[in-house]
Amino acid sequence: DELTLEMVTDEERDYMYRAYAAEREARINLGIRRRLAPLLGNNRKKIELMNGLLLSLPGTPVVYYGDELGMGDNIFLGDRDSVRTPMQWSGDRNAGFSRANPQRLYLPTIIDPEFHYETINVETQLNNRASLLWFMRRLFALRQRLGVFGRGDLEFLSPENRRVLAYIRSLSDEAVLVVANLSRFAQYVELDLSRFKGSTPVELTGQTPFPAIGELPYLLTLGPHDFMWFALQPAQAGEDSLDDARDVPTIRSAPTLAAATSRAARGEFEAALAAFLPQRRWFASKARRIRGVSVRDTIPLREVEHGDAAVAIVEVDYTDGEPETYSLPLLVVAGERAERIEADTPGAVLMRLVRGEDSALVVEGAPERDVAGALLDAVRRRRRIRGDSGELAGRPTRAMRDALSPGPVPDATVSRAEQTNSSAIFGQSAIMKVFRRLEPGTNPDLEVGLHLNARRRFSNSPAVLGSLEYRPASGESGTLAIVHELVPNEGDAWRLTLDSVGRFYERILTEELHATQMATQPHARTGRRLELAQIDPDEPAEGLIGFYLDSAGLLGTRVAEMHLALAADTADEAFAPEPVTSMYQRSMYQSMRNLAARNLRLLRRAAGGLDDHARALAGQVLEREPRIMEGFRDMLGRKPEGIRIRCHGDLHLGQVLYTGKDFEIIDFEGEPARTITERRLKRSPLRDVAGMLRSFEYASAEGEERAALDAWGRWWDSWVSSAFLRGYLAVASGHPVLPVDQDYLDALLSALVLEKATYELGYELNNRPEWVILPLLGILRETDV
Repeated sequence: DELTLEMVTDEERDYMYRAYAAEREARINLGIRRRLAPLLGNNRKKIELMNGLLLSLPGTPVVYYGDELGMGDNIFLGDRDSVRTPMQWSGDRNAGFSRANPQRLYLPTIIDPEFHYETINVETQLNNRASLLWFMRRLFALRQRLGVFGRGDLEFLSPENRRVLAYIRSLSDEAVLVVANLSRFAQYVELDLSRFKGSTPVELTGQTPFPAIGELPYLLTLGPHDFMWFALQPAQAGEDSLDDARDVPTIRSAPTLAAATSRAARGEFEAALAAFLPQRRWFASKARRIRGVSVRDTIPLREVEHGDAAVAIVEVDYTDGEPETYSLPLLVVAGERAERIEADTPGAVLMRLVRGEDSALVVEGAPERDVAGALLDAVRRRRRIRGDSGELAGRPTRAMRDALSPGPVPDATVSRAEQTNSSAIFGQSAIMKVFRRLEPGTNPDLEVGLHLNARRRFSNSPAVLGSLEYRPASGESGTLAIVHELVPNEGDAWRLTLDSVGRFYERILTEELHATQMATQPHARTGRRLELAQIDPDEPAEGLIGFYLDSAGLLGTRVAEMHLALAADTADEAFAPEPVTSMYQRSMYQSMRNLAARNLRLLRRAAGGLDDHARALAGQVLEREPRIMEGFRDMLGRKPEGIRIRCHGDLHLGQVLYTGKDFEIIDFEGEPARTITERRLKRSPLRDVAGMLRSFEYASAEGEERAALDAWGRWWDSWVSSAFLRGYLAVASGHPVLPVDQDYLDALLSALVLEKATYELGYELNNRPEWVILPLLGILRETDV
């Protein structure tokens, strides 16, 4: 509460009085009785700079209450009371500090217009991620992760530019460079870092790597009152690794989740999560650099019989773009079960807990049947399970009672396959899907499922049995899990299609066609898609492709029926159809261009790391960039027709179940890489059609056994796609879901297929580079002239 000036010279004290306490009331004894914000003229950059220095210098930093907000003071109160005014928690009465009569407060609240408690308070700043409070929280969390600031040595550097303060904190093999510009003007500085030659300075707040240190003085430029912390990483330590054979961190705490996530161990726990998350298939942002991971909430699952389980709500912050929130079911296991998991699925182990002779593993809980059973029980019994700062709430539907008896939860069969979500099957009655990426708002899979089930508008999708919501203490709830009825099936349409493609290639290779027609391979039928869809399959197509032509036609019929069902409700604002306007047409075109430009830039950067064949195709695609953009433009300049509706959003063969006689369409959540608000937008139903056409092309390429069969694959894809379109058009034609103008319809469908291929290009480059040939071929085929 007082900046002591007893240990400075008279001249220095006089300067500080003139600079920081020109008013006599701001002085006391030999010190200054002001808070940090008014002391520094409420200059945000100066405040950040001084806190950055405070937290990086030796010793235990002390932050006086309210200075993390930029609170003001009242120098007209006596003694040291100027900085002892009530803490400003909110804009409510008495700043949320007390409910008493304001006249009975020991000291008055701050009502200075610049620092008024209605503006400067905890509640307001918690809701603003750019506030000083959030800056301080991030700075504290970063300092806690760096042991070098608490226990390290200090070495000042002596640059020529005296306006820049630079020093190195070091502890064992860890070294951090701190650079601060004490001037109100931009500065440059050259630092002698020759003993760290070869190391890479990584800016810690953004995890941004700077150029490696060489023999010459290291040059940095800083803005007014800027400060930066750099971790000086040896060359080999600067590279990320996605190798599953990582070292499992050990935390010295009691073998319980409560101990592992306690305040004392939170830093180690979050560091372990930062290393664990990029290894998981369901983690969406492997291509982004993680700046930090924080646990927002832990909800205990006390119903788990053989272990300590909880659902962790984890926020991942990146160096660029918006943060993401993930749900992570966790389970503590010991003994034989721990040994089995460590041997069979080592990638599922998050960390090891050790205390004395006791040892346990914290593992990913979603693949464990008892954790899945506890989540289903919460849905079925409409339970509300409270956590540290939120709760899980189960919401069963009427169909739940018919599907699951009131008795014990059936044993779960949990899929251990690496997917973007986790699923568990319960007996012959229900399947539960746990969403890993948690977003505010109702998941489209739940919203569309309930809409289609409400009046059985569409009978070829499974009924929704219930859902599990996460409700934070503040903010909008998010869907954590959905329970559907289990539809008896023979697998998905992708497997059915691959079997058909395999039989097709077997016929080509084994029958007499091999001798007579392989020399002159067939050419894929060319022409407009809609014209080809009007042509009945010829005898060779029926003989070589067989019953799958009828299956593709039936699938087209079911997709059209789904679209008509989604377009039927005009009363519900979330589902009421909207006309396609010229403004929407233009925005769709611009969105396609932006997507293509972004993914082509990604391809240009990644091309050098592809194999020879993929690199050659990448070169051809990059050369065709103008033609790709022209392909999107073809739909412009025509009168917009048709309507926009809620669609499936991510329709492909893997989202369709085959019952042996019919198809069931599942998974209405849309493309997981897009936000929930984007997935809830109304779009042209032809976007789903384009997704299915691309899926047929993927299947035809997946089934090829040798390069010589490529032309046959395109021939198969041409006939099957035409059969699918024929089935779709037979139901949808004449309905407003489709434009009447056939030229516009064909141009729109072609643009959407090309857009889907460019989207796949980015997805494959980020997640499965070995598959990138398929979207490259698709783009080349769509832009053939």
